[in-house]
Amino acid sequence: MSKPKVNQELCIGCGTCEALCPEMFKVENGKSQVIGENCEKAGCDCNEAVTSCPVSAISME
Repeated sequence: MSKPKVNQELCIGCGTCEALCPEMFKVENGKSQVIGENCEKAGCDCNEAVTSCPVSAISME
């Protein structure tokens, strides 16, 4: 079971992750938050969000 983690210090709140996987990410107060339990349940490719983040703020646990 994989779950993404957002480094709040690096996140710039661009919304790329939310656009790619709205079931797992939501931008609130200028930072991305993980809202889903895991990528498999959400049915999205969290690895795409990891590689698409312009500041490399997302990692997988």
